[in-house]
Amino acid sequence: MENVTIRMLAERLQLSTATISKALSNSHEISEETKQRVLALAAELNYVPNPYASSLRKKSSHTIAVVIPEVADSFFAEAINGIESVAQDKGYHVLIYLTHESFMKEQAILKDFQSGRVDGVLISVTTETTAAAHGLAQLAKEIPLVFFDRVCEEVTAARITTDDTIAAYNATSHLIAGGCRHIGLLSASRQLSISNRRAEGFQQALAAHQLPLTAASVLHCSNDPVATQQVLQTALQQHHYDGLIATTEKLATAVYQACEALSLNIPGDIQVIGFSNLSTARFLHPSLTTVSQPAFDMGKAAATLLFRALKSSSFPLNEQQQVIPSSLIVRNSTKAH
Repeated sequence: MENVTIRMLAERLQLSTATISKALSNSHEISEETKQRVLALAAELNYVPNPYASSLRKKSSHTIAVVIPEVADSFFAEAINGIESVAQDKGYHVLIYLTHESFMKEQAILKDFQSGRVDGVLISVTTETTAAAHGLAQLAKEIPLVFFDRVCEEVTAARITTDDTIAAYNATSHLIAGGCRHIGLLSASRQLSISNRRAEGFQQALAAHQLPLTAASVLHCSNDPVATQQVLQTALQQHHYDGLIATTEKLATAVYQACEALSLNIPGDIQVIGFSNLSTARFLHPSLTTVSQPAFDMGKAAATLLFRALKSSSFPLNEQQQVIPSSLIVRNSTKAH
């Protein structure tokens, strides 16, 4: 669907483009009746004002957008550094948009991009983003778009990911090598493809080592830290896990807090692995065994693809896929070495 323009509104209402423009800007020169007609049609056709239209006809905005859930997570902080290392070399500005894991906020941000504010988009979707991929599919047709880390599988677009299934398999196997037999996987989302891939690797490792998959094996947590603590403490008391894999940085921290509250010793009572790029992981007590993701490299690779598409309209951006391996860094929260 093509973008709705002032000219299209003018033709539909049989008014001049000048009248449409003045009505949209609430000019006193236009009658209230005409303003309401214009606004009603603009809303019906999902018209988005383009304040950059005249300049963009001649040149680009020299700005790209990075849409991420948060910056507190060290993965995204490192990814931004990788992105900016490329953007600065190209003379581009980087706008950071935070969704705070909100599907509705992500929708609003994507709609804003229809105005021509940015030349391209790098995005890691929210934990709430579902297959009903709102404006993502349409946006990918209009401007260059690259997924990194968290992707929406139903949208045809370039993607930079890591080997989540293999990483989870290796993490689970490491716990098993350390003597764990009742392992739990803490998942952040039922929708995210990376959460599902990590769960898949976890299940494959259990099967390979002939360990049962039970209803308690995968524990789904929310974005609410208080609710997550309650869920974790209840699960630790009821199911007596001897190993846990936290699939996000926040969940790894939550495990330490829950174990402290229940006086559980790590790794004596329970061994812990986190998917985390925390530079402080080695300073935790005990130091945290982590699946360390190549955040900087993923951000750099995503930006590199985006700028190739900005340089050449014939570059097949949507066909590009790249998987960058992660690594397991063994520390003192697990027993196998």
